[in-house]
Amino acid sequence: MKGKYLLAIDQGTSSSRTVIYDHAGTVVASAQQEFPQIYPQPGWVEHDPEAIWQSVQAVTADAMRAAKAGPDDITGVGITNQRETTVVWDRKTGDVIHNAIVWQDRRTADRCDELKAAGAEADVTARTGLKLDPYFSATKLAWLLDNVDGARARAEAGELAFGTIDSFLLWRLTGGSVHATDATNASRTLLYNVHSLRWDPDLLALFGIPKSLLPEVRDCAADFGVTDASLFGGEMPLCGVAGDQQAALIGQAGLSPGMTKSTYGTGCFVIANTGTEPLASGNQLLTTIAYQLDGEVTYGLEGSVFVAGSAIQWLRDSLGIIDSAPETEGIAAATGIVDDVVVVPAFAGLGAPYWDPHARGAILGLTRGSGRERIVTATLQSVAYQTHDLIDAMADDGIAPSVIRVDGGMVANDWFLQFLADVLGIPVERPRNIESTVLGAAFLAAYQAGLVDSATAIANLWESDRLYEPALSADRRDALLEGWKRAVLRVRGTNVTI
Repeated sequence: MKGKYLLAIDQGTSSSRTVIYDHAGTVVASAQQEFPQIYPQPGWVEHDPEAIWQSVQAVTADAMRAAKAGPDDITGVGITNQRETTVVWDRKTGDVIHNAIVWQDRRTADRCDELKAAGAEADVTARTGLKLDPYFSATKLAWLLDNVDGARARAEAGELAFGTIDSFLLWRLTGGSVHATDATNASRTLLYNVHSLRWDPDLLALFGIPKSLLPEVRDCAADFGVTDASLFGGEMPLCGVAGDQQAALIGQAGLSPGMTKSTYGTGCFVIANTGTEPLASGNQLLTTIAYQLDGEVTYGLEGSVFVAGSAIQWLRDSLGIIDSAPETEGIAAATGIVDDVVVVPAFAGLGAPYWDPHARGAILGLTRGSGRERIVTATLQSVAYQTHDLIDAMADDGIAPSVIRVDGGMVANDWFLQFLADVLGIPVERPRNIESTVLGAAFLAAYQAGLVDSATAIANLWESDRLYEPALSADRRDALLEGWKRAVLRVRGTNVTI
């Protein structure tokens, strides 16, 4: 077998990273680079796709250099990506027609409201498992076609290509020879029928999307072509693709029905494996494709919180009350649980189970004595409260995990994880490797390359680091959650029923 390493690309919301693993799953080298966030108007979020592409090339070259690895040393490449973010480019030149519209972007909220008012949401949800929300790709894509000069005519003439970030990277990495995506990313567009497993013609008509724009949908572990030899000095096989949250479920070995993970990156995303049958939520959670291997689909039930780690970035970059994210642990440990100040970080609306794109953030309960310590601690607590909302909704839908596996940058914070376990009332387990998303991409590449032959083999590579047991009294937990619910009502409006 060619090569001794696996290379995994993790293209996230705020940075791009490449990690090189040996065949035992041990990290050999890594490189990471942030790229700019663009905010043209309140509620609008964009990325420059060229900046993303440059960052991916840079970190891949840097990681290969650090590992002293050439293309012949790479058995396979896996890709994981920020989901829903929407890019359109010219099929001949590869040039993008506009900045990428990021998953957090709210510019199409009014269009979603119009479709809801027209009675479209029930049918959309039945086909896709998703909500009519600007979070997903379809209305972003329609906005680009209608607001970039000539874009709709060019799309209808077959001159343009659409993709989420995985598709855009595959196109660039293969020199324009592959226009494809995987089932997990396709399932986040509002255009893919998760039951018939195809681009849905009725949904394309509803959103006004020409089919010629769309990529081919493949398994998560599949032949996605090879890298253009001019990029990294030779060809490397592209073997696996999954959206970041599904990749994290794979990296957490959440491969049996009922297993649940929660990832804390820019946002917070909880996915429970529901097996081979899709589970329709009665609590506004999402039915999504967890992964597709060897043509067989495994479904997931997902709840999405739009702001988690980005709330910590807000403390650092916008308020300037911390210098770095790790500071928050010591501040919270010294302050203790805060019950008088509540932060609702609805900077991009509220996700599940509220689905309110018009909600906006607030700090409630401030007094003259409320200093940075209480605001920092309350911000950490807000992420745990939002997670509780998701887990509570899942339990009502019949998925009640006995333990939650967590990953992402925020889970290095021991205080946060203990508070999370206290609020959830169930144990929280952190893996030895907290970067489960990029590890999941590597696992997919390994599966396609034949290094592992079953999901069980992936599960055997997972290792626990620490288990956090709940220690808060039920009365105290209930009081804290009641304060959180009152705060959420305040940012949504008193006429809204939770």
